[in-house]
Amino acid sequence: MKDATLAQVLEARAGRTPLAVVTRVSDGTQGVVTPDTADALLPPEAVADATRRLAADESGTVVAGGETWFVHAHTPPYRMVVVGAVHIAQPLVKMGVLAGFDTIVIDPRSAFATAERFPGVRVVDLWPDEAMSALGPDSRTAVITLTHDPKLDDAALSVALRSPAFFIGSLGSTRTHAARCKRLRREGFSDSEIARIHGPVGLAIGARAPAEIAAAILAQVVSVRRGGSVTG
Repeated sequence: MKDATLAQVLEARAGRTPLAVVTRVSDGTQGVVTPDTADALLPPEAVADATRRLAADESGTVVAGGETWFVHAHTPPYRMVVVGAVHIAQPLVKMGVLAGFDTIVIDPRSAFATAERFPGVRVVDLWPDEAMSALGPDSRTAVITLTHDPKLDDAALSVALRSPAFFIGSLGSTRTHAARCKRLRREGFSDSEIARIHGPVGLAIGARAPAEIAAAILAQVVSVRRGGSVTG
């Protein structure tokens, strides 16, 4: 990889921006493609293929302009931001890590948000709006609120709804979710914006135990991420 291209890759990685390095096999000519930009030297077919591969998290070759090009996709890890260091969060975080998510727990209550309860996971003991704003949820971020406390959940949801997060979910009964939606409307969110929230979060599998509820939540996140047909 050329030095200039490497610098672009490192910059994109630091900013969590998906980037594809597109190399002409015959002579090593390189260009880069991001979701918003593409080097002018690349043929349109190569740009289109690179864009598709970024969305699919895959690399491979494509024939474009009579030449073979290799597309190397550099994509940031998917993130799972869990608001509420509650009992359901513990199995959910473990499952999220196993599924390949960069998992973060947010809870200002220091008695709950401890490294002992969430070993090996980043724990942020700030108010959700402050922590979420610092994280900057992007299109590869899932946000899940678990506290049942409007002061915490609504603060996180307000930031998430203003972001391109690919998944937003909130724990609670149907009645709890209806009250939540009413509060968010009062904050100025439209019905279409509020409809982004999966509430109650998790596939409808009859889950009761914390680990079962966590499994239902993760399954729904993965279904949305992968474009699955299962709903809940």
